[in-house]
Amino acid sequence: MAGKKGAGVLELAVLGLLHESPMHGYELRKRLNTLLGMFRAFSYGSLYPCLKLLLAKGLIVEDRPEEPNVPLALQSRRSKIVYKLTAEGKERLQQLLTEAGPASWEDEGFGVHFAFFSHTRADVRLRILEGRRSRLEERLERLRAALARTRERVDSYTLELQNHGLESVEREVRWLNELIGRERAEQELQANKTSNTTQDMPRETGR
Repeated sequence: MAGKKGAGVLELAVLGLLHESPMHGYELRKRLNTLLGMFRAFSYGSLYPCLKLLLAKGLIVEDRPEEPNVPLALQSRRSKIVYKLTAEGKERLQQLLTEAGPASWEDEGFGVHFAFFSHTRADVRLRILEGRRSRLEERLERLRAALARTRERVDSYTLELQNHGLESVEREVRWLNELIGRERAEQELQANKTSNTTQDMPRETGR
C-alpha cells in the first residue's frame, strides 16, 4: 500500500512539473529532489520507471530536439530526451488535483499537493488543509498522552526529543489554522463579489 501511495505522489509531482514546462530527465530529477526532498525521501531509481509508465499510458511524450550540424546517428546518443505533457496528461493532472481524500493530507502526499495549490480549486484546497489539520490534531493528542505517561520514566534527552516532536506538530497546526483562515476569508470575499455583481446586473423589464 505504501508503495502504491508513493507512486501516486510521484505521478502527481512529475505531471505537475511537466505542466509548468517540458524538461529532460536530469532537470526533472533536480526539480523533484527540491520538491519532494522537503517532505519525503526521494529515490532517483523510482523516477525512470514512473516516466516509462506515464509514457505507456500516453500521459507524456518524448521529444528529442534536433541538433544542427550534428549527424543523425550521433544525435540519438548526444541529444537529451525532453519529456512533455500530452492532452491526456493534462486531464490526468487535473483529476489528481481534485482529489481531497486522506492520501492528499497524509505525510506522504500533503507536501506535493500543497506545492500545486496554485493550480487547485479553492474548495479542494480547503478540504485538504482541514483534513491535514484534523490528522495532526489527532497526532497531537496521542503525543501529549504519551508524554504524560512517560515523563517520569525517561531521561532528560528523551524528554527533550519528545517535547521537540510535540512542538513541531503544534507549530504546523498553528500554520494550518492561519492558512485555513486566509482561504475561508478569500472564498467569502469572492462569494460576496459574485453576489454583488449579480445584484448589480440590470433586470429586463416587460414591454
